[in-house]
Amino acid sequence: MSPHHENHDPTLGSTAAAHLPEHGPRAVPGGARTETAASSAPITTAPVHEHNTTAAPIHEPITTATPVHEHNTTPAPVHEHITDALKTPDLIRLGGNVVLARFETMKVYAALGAIRTLLHRGRIVRGQTLVDSSSGIYALALAMACHRYGLRCHIVASTTVDSVMRAQLEVLGATVDQMPPSQNLRLDQERRVRRVRELLSERPDFHWMRQYHDSIHYAGYREFADLVTGTLPDAPLTVVGAVGTGASTGGLVQALRETGRTVRLVGIQPFGSVTFGSEHFHDPEAIIAGIGSSIPFENVRHELYDTMHWLGFRHAMAGAIGLLQEHATFAGLSTGAAHLVSSWEAERDPERLHLVLGADTGHRYAERVFARHTEAQDMRTLRPRPIQALDELRPPWSVMEWGRRPGQATVRPGRCPGTNSVEPVSPVEVTP
Repeated sequence: MSPHHENHDPTLGSTAAAHLPEHGPRAVPGGARTETAASSAPITTAPVHEHNTTAAPIHEPITTATPVHEHNTTPAPVHEHITDALKTPDLIRLGGNVVLARFETMKVYAALGAIRTLLHRGRIVRGQTLVDSSSGIYALALAMACHRYGLRCHIVASTTVDSVMRAQLEVLGATVDQMPPSQNLRLDQERRVRRVRELLSERPDFHWMRQYHDSIHYAGYREFADLVTGTLPDAPLTVVGAVGTGASTGGLVQALRETGRTVRLVGIQPFGSVTFGSEHFHDPEAIIAGIGSSIPFENVRHELYDTMHWLGFRHAMAGAIGLLQEHATFAGLSTGAAHLVSSWEAERDPERLHLVLGADTGHRYAERVFARHTEAQDMRTLRPRPIQALDELRPPWSVMEWGRRPGQATVRPGRCPGTNSVEPVSPVEVTP
């Protein structure tokens, strides 16, 4: 059976160690790749979960009592690879009981954790090509992780991937198959599915990462959970974040709950996503990449979520603009949605600490969102519609106590009903 057809064990011993190659093939003009001196050197021994449990500082708002010269003399670490720097978020206090974990690219945790585990298990080997479909953020994380560990990368990119992102991927040595412009993003998705199928048929040596269905992507977020445990007070915690693939919110909260900590998980979905039952709605302006889907994702574990919010584009935009105006923090639409939701949640429960997940920066939304800042609503005036059942769901903002109920039973994506065989159906990133 070829590697991309395997079902991966979601569990992994915390004491496991593997010989992992560092600083892999580099790109040269024309897209060819050569080995660096580092990648041809003896492979060092590194644990599958390379935890850095150093507590991160929480950056506080400036007040009139803040000294003019406020020096931080804590020595900064010297990172051996850029992925170590990018995976760690900046922790920014947005209010008395709200802290934002602001990432440049949160999916670096997912890509590093998955690749380290696959190497340790012998599922992939140095020099092998990893393939997946993406609208950008996971693609960059995967390309950087491949660069670190001496692997090749092939991305089937959405038409929404911009020239800046594509240039980064190509310079990193990734092969980029980008879909042409299409009438809608569902057609873009279908084209990417066909292309991934073609690649797996032509190149059985490729390993399909299946970021939306393979629970191996949960592994990397244990390191983030260690950071949260070492930094935030040991008190009841509410985590607020976009659902997306399920790996970031689910991986973090599952790891935190395993330590015995009381953690409430608040998820966010766009209207039009099948993941939590809003597929019968259509938001014509929605461009919130990666927080919803038009196909079921195996990595979403519905039973982990306590509360669910559904937001329209205009509300997410209000949150993103509000975050920049109030806190000078430039972040993407999913972070804007989480900021809006956490503000409402924290107001209702002021004694509880709230951690907001900010998955990426706002750069890919510069034209469609931030250049239109004069159109944004004042997020302080917005309130959700509380509902008791999905048939009461209404735009532009609804909230429901999900109560950790399981999702509806569906045929697992990529499986034939009544069999254990897996068809090469790509888990693609969807912009609803």
